[in-house]
Amino acid sequence: MRKLQIALLHYSCPPVVGGVEEVVRQQASLFRRHLHPVKIVAGAGGPFTDEFPVEINPKLGSRYERVARAQEPGQEDPRTLDRITGEIHAYLAETLAGFDVVVAHNVLAMAYNLPLARALHRLADEGRIRVVAWNHDSPFFYDHMAPRLGHPVWEILRTHNPNVVYVTITEARRRQFEDLYGRGARVHVVPNGIDPIRFFRLDPTTVRVIQEQRLFEAEFLLVHPSRLHPRKNIELSIRVVRALQDEGLGARLLLTGAYDPHEEKTLAYYRRLRALARELGVLDDILVMAEYRFRSGERLSADRITIRDLYLLADVLFMPSIQEGFGIPLLEAGMIKLPIVCSDIPPFREIGGQNVTYFGLDETPVEIARKVLAVARDPNTQSMFRHVIRHYVWDNLYTRQILPLLQEAASG
Repeated sequence: MRKLQIALLHYSCPPVVGGVEEVVRQQASLFRRHLHPVKIVAGAGGPFTDEFPVEINPKLGSRYERVARAQEPGQEDPRTLDRITGEIHAYLAETLAGFDVVVAHNVLAMAYNLPLARALHRLADEGRIRVVAWNHDSPFFYDHMAPRLGHPVWEILRTHNPNVVYVTITEARRRQFEDLYGRGARVHVVPNGIDPIRFFRLDPTTVRVIQEQRLFEAEFLLVHPSRLHPRKNIELSIRVVRALQDEGLGARLLLTGAYDPHEEKTLAYYRRLRALARELGVLDDILVMAEYRFRSGERLSADRITIRDLYLLADVLFMPSIQEGFGIPLLEAGMIKLPIVCSDIPPFREIGGQNVTYFGLDETPVEIARKVLAVARDPNTQSMFRHVIRHYVWDNLYTRQILPLLQEAASG
């Protein structure tokens, strides 16, 4: 049977660090491992592998200057948007020629490049290639939606196209997208996965951090892998560290803290977090990996390998998010049998089931700290490990869900 030719598209790809970028990389490796011709097309990043081609065109990015000007709030320029849409459409039609399917991650749902979304809809309507909208999130899901999204040009992001196949990552997200798109919309659920082949690796740079910070001597380590964004609720992680210390435990926090390349406000948020840690007297115990400099002056690259190694060092994965689309760190922690304490929100419930410990976002830092201590003293984490292996390994997802879905899409 002929192997499907699959392209993956996003605003950026590795070496840009991010959750969706990592999913794109893992899916591309997965498809190539199963002998599919594969290509990544992105607006930023680079040729990070020899395994398959990676093509970069800045017009597809989230920060392309002409796009930013044309969709600036209050100054939306339909003619310029039409011109750029035409340019992107022509480029995609050429670079995707011969491919059966393009898996477009987030670009048909998010508001970072409107001409790209319009061009993909046009390709889908023309039948040139089967477009799969792999949606992780939408700005329309949040109470404090940007006012600019009320302009008619953005309506396409909330409009269901019968020529597009829609996929999202949890049942909670499926309900949200089907409500957004309206009656008759069908959205498939394929969860994000984990790749144990790549996951179990060692990073020599982690050893340098351990030595400089004397992490092997730490009494208790929480790891909170997230970007610096208010929805990640990093303030609560800091307050729980203070509460743990007040309970007599010398707790420290390992925070990945990678900046979101699509957001300008993360620096101000980072400064507020530092001010809070200083006010609570725990600044030296909050280790922000994205800002870490070795004593030699080199900056640590907070890539996925380093993050995995932080899990190995930690006593508990702590995820206090207010909102999430999925929750890949829960899968990663399950792979290494790391206890998980997280906020009681629908995506975490869907992923973790009865295998993790939840707290309400209305609970106090002291109450949450005591739950963390109880979990850390319970060694039974085997259930989450086996749950992840059975349900979230990419190769299993490929066989059970992804390949049948793409085959159906390509033949539709």
